[in-house]
Amino acid sequence: MTAPPPAGAWDDDALAEAYAPPQPTWLRVNFVTSVDGAVEQDGRSGGLSNPIDQRLMQVLRMRSDAVLLGAGTFRIERYGATLVSPPRQAWRRDRGLPEHPALVIVSGSLDLDPRSPAFAAAPRRPLVLTHAAAPAARRAALAPVAEVLVAGEDRIDFAAGLAQLRSRGLRHILCEGGPHLLGALTAADLVDEVCLTLSPVLAGPGAGRITAGPPTPARWLALHQVFAADGTLFLSYRRRTGRGETPAGTGAKAAGVVENPVENITRLWTRGG
Repeated sequence: MTAPPPAGAWDDDALAEAYAPPQPTWLRVNFVTSVDGAVEQDGRSGGLSNPIDQRLMQVLRMRSDAVLLGAGTFRIERYGATLVSPPRQAWRRDRGLPEHPALVIVSGSLDLDPRSPAFAAAPRRPLVLTHAAAPAARRAALAPVAEVLVAGEDRIDFAAGLAQLRSRGLRHILCEGGPHLLGALTAADLVDEVCLTLSPVLAGPGAGRITAGPPTPARWLALHQVFAADGTLFLSYRRRTGRGETPAGTGAKAAGVVENPVENITRLWTRGG
């Protein structure tokens, strides 16, 4: 587990190094949640965010080959034409990457406006992931402004869809939601890492969780690192060794759980000592 960076170390290079994926092929999801588990405030996740969280999101995008999101998130969060700022475009260019990560929108219905700036003014041609039963007229309307990928017959096959993205060189993928997309990726056991910002907010009842959809088997993760800043926790969890591995048994004797966990608690950060 990585210690928090010293004061003043929250620059792009330090964050980019801290969040380097361990493998070239990697699916990372990034969400923000309130202390009481809300995924949004006033209808948008941005209500739970802060400047450091926004900077981290930009750095995670900067590191990625593609940004993956559901159509609902695309509409609600009002994605524009560009995903990273000019300095971060330069960072990518200096490392031999395209200036802009690819935008990939997941939609079964293809209820997307091809006149949206994310399509019409995009500096890099977006991709849309759908299934064979999606409306043909909507596929045709999107074709001039996006590459439409078909994976699955009457529902999206996410394993096949990711394989298509990776065959196009999009190997390090950042998923920014929403909850139904995370639920589908979890069900398919495709999530390698969860970056979770814990915002110091009590949002109150009403909001959903960061995941949604039919019940699926639990996927146990390992805590990789924790950062803290301005009362906010930045948590990173990665899949355990072996895809879908779940600790055997329950309680303290489950695999990977120590007999006396109190001895293994590390104080990360405490105000006033």
